[in-house]
Amino acid sequence: MELKRIQRDILYTGKVFDLIVDKVQYPSGNTGVREIAHHPGGAVVVPLLDDGSVIMVKQLRYPFGRHLLELPAGKLNPGEDPALAARRELEEETGWIAGRLEKLTSIYTTPGFCDEELHVFLATQLTESPSGHKREEGEQTMTVEVHQLGEALQMVIDGDLRDAKSIVGLLLAERHMQRSGHGG
Repeated sequence: MELKRIQRDILYTGKVFDLIVDKVQYPSGNTGVREIAHHPGGAVVVPLLDDGSVIMVKQLRYPFGRHLLELPAGKLNPGEDPALAARRELEEETGWIAGRLEKLTSIYTTPGFCDEELHVFLATQLTESPSGHKREEGEQTMTVEVHQLGEALQMVIDGDLRDAKSIVGLLLAERHMQRSGHGG
């Protein structure tokens, strides 16, 4: 690492992330400050039905003051396997269970100030959960929407779907479908 950490202060420990301020020394000997939003990471699911449509959720995103269309996703519990988190979040948010789960990639969401890493999975061979969805209190206004993959990608192009994790997941799902000979 080109920077040497001299001091670390944890300013805030929260439910979703912690705020850390590091005093660092550059190779030149000068010092500076680096602020980090520490996040445990998460799992994102592209739930693809047999007909090529994708199950998405519309949920309130408080910082924007409106509901956004996204792929199901959630935070990892300490030490949790991302694949298990993906399965859990899929059922909790949509009421669907993945018969097959395949990792597409992992992404750093905002590497300039946050260490969040999201693991993106493709879920296929879907069946409805006998118990339905199991949303947390903050997710009660969430709704499920089903869109053809091509329609969802057009929403990205049109600027109607702007969630980065969903854009990455949809694009990789389309590529996966093309490679496996299922069109897109």
